[in-house]
Amino acid sequence: MKNWKIIVGLVLISFVSAGISVAAYSHFISKNVYLTETAGFHQGGFYPVGNNRVPAENTDFTLAAEQSVNAVVHIKSVAKAVVSQGNRLNQGQDFFDPFEFFFGQPNPQYRQPQMQPQPRVGFGSGVIISTDGYIVTNNHVIDGADEVEVTTNNDETYIAKIVGADEATDIALLKIEGKDFPVIPFGDSDALKVGEWVLAVGNPFNLNSTVTAGIVSAKGRADISPNYGNNRAARQRKIESYIQTDAAVNPGNSGGALVNTRGELVGINTAIYSETGNYVGYSFAVPISIVKKVVADMKEYGKVQRALLGVIIMDVPGIKIEDPNAYNKLKVHEGAYIKDFATGSPALKAGLKEGDVITEVNGNKVKSSADLKAEINRYRPGNKVDIQVQRGDEVKSFQVELKNDQGTTEVVKNKKAADLLGATLKELSDETKSKLGINYGVEVTGLSNGKLKQAGIKTGFIILTANDNRIRTPEDLEKIVELSLTKVADDRVLFIKGIYSDGKITYFALDLND
Repeated sequence: MKNWKIIVGLVLISFVSAGISVAAYSHFISKNVYLTETAGFHQGGFYPVGNNRVPAENTDFTLAAEQSVNAVVHIKSVAKAVVSQGNRLNQGQDFFDPFEFFFGQPNPQYRQPQMQPQPRVGFGSGVIISTDGYIVTNNHVIDGADEVEVTTNNDETYIAKIVGADEATDIALLKIEGKDFPVIPFGDSDALKVGEWVLAVGNPFNLNSTVTAGIVSAKGRADISPNYGNNRAARQRKIESYIQTDAAVNPGNSGGALVNTRGELVGINTAIYSETGNYVGYSFAVPISIVKKVVADMKEYGKVQRALLGVIIMDVPGIKIEDPNAYNKLKVHEGAYIKDFATGSPALKAGLKEGDVITEVNGNKVKSSADLKAEINRYRPGNKVDIQVQRGDEVKSFQVELKNDQGTTEVVKNKKAADLLGATLKELSDETKSKLGINYGVEVTGLSNGKLKQAGIKTGFIILTANDNRIRTPEDLEKIVELSLTKVADDRVLFIKGIYSDGKITYFALDLND
C-alpha cells in the first residue's frame, strides 16, 4: 500500500512539472523570448533555425535556368600572332642574335629564319544583353584577338565585332548581326544579400550551357588577383568589388552569367581563386551595377568614360600596419584612407586632405577602397558627387566634380591607331633589308600631325620594335598601339626602337594619351 502511494505521488509530480514547463514555454514564446539551453542568455526575438516560425523554402532553379541558358553564348577568340607574358608579340620563334644583343645593332650577315606564326585560340562565355545582338563578356576572353567567333545555344555561329574593352573592370562588349536574340534582363546586384541563391551559367571546358548553383558568399571582394603581389599601383588602377559565390566556375565560364533565382543578370563571372586552375570552392563575378555603366559607355562612345577623384587610397586596417600612430588617431575604422593625391586632383581642389577617411559617396556607405572605386565608377567625368569624410573628430562633406584621366570633363573617344600615329608606313624592300643588314621593320614614308612627328621621328625612319615586339608590317604596329590604348592612362606608352639610313639605332618613348 505504501509503495502504491509513492508511485501515485511521483506520477502526480511529473504531470505538474510538465504542466509548469509547458506554461513557461508558452509564456516565453508569447513574449518573443528564446532561452538558450546552455547559458540562459536572454535573446528576445531570436529562434532556432528549425523553429516553425522561420520556415525553410524549397528553391526552384528551373525557371531561372530556362530563361538564362538561351542567352549565354560560347566565345572562341583567335589571335593570329601570339601575345605572351608581358604583352610580347611573338610572330614565330625569336632567334637569338648575339651581335644585336651586345652591340645594339643587327649583324649584317645574320638572317633570322622565317617561321609561320601560330595562332592563339581561347575560349570563354558571353551574355546577350539586347535583342539586336550586343554581348557582354570579359576583356581577358577576347584580349588580343583578331577574330571573335560566337556560337549561340541553338548552334548558330556569328563573327562578332569588338565594340569596346576595358582592362580595369575586365569587361568587353561585342556585337553580332541579327535580331530577336534571347536576352537576360538586368537585375539589381546592390540588392543581393549574402546567403542568397544564385546560378552560374556558362561553358566550362567547352561544355555548352552548363548551369551550377551556389550562394552569395560575400560582396565587395577585392585584391583577388595573384598578379598583384605588393604592386599598389596595379591595385589602384583595377576596379574590383566582386560578388563572391560558391557556385562552381571553371575555365571557360569567364564572361558567363551570374543570375538570381528570378533569372535576372546580377553579375558577369570573371575569376576563380585556385592554386590548381580549377574550381576549389570560390568564384567571383563583376556586379551588374558596374557592368551596366561600362557597356553603356562602350556602346555610346567606344570606350569607358572613367570618372576620377584623383586620390591614392588604402583600406583603413592597412594603416594600422603601415602607420600605427596615424591609425590610433582615427575615429573610424572603416572607409577609404587618403594617402596622397594625383596631379590635378579634383578631390584636392574640392578641399579633401591627406589623412581624411572617405565614408560616403552620395549617401552610400564606403567601407573600403574597393567600395569607393566601385561607387565612383558609376559616374562619368563632369558629374558632381557629395563626398563625406571623417577628419579627426569632425565629419565633413564636400562636393567634387569628377574628371577624366586627362584632367578634363570632356568625352574621351577611341582613336584609330593610324590616325593617332599620324604616319604612313610601308614594309621594307629586300634591297633596304640587305643594305642595312636587317630582316624586319617598317619605314615611315610620310608624316602628319601625330604622335610620331611630336616625338621627333622623321621620314625615312625604320621602326624595328615597339614595346619589345618586332615589327614586320604596318598592321603589327597598329595592333600594338590599339592594345596599349586599352590600358589605363599610366600604361598608354609606346617604346619604339628604330634605325635611320646611316645605321644609327635610335629610341623614342611616345605618350599615347591625348
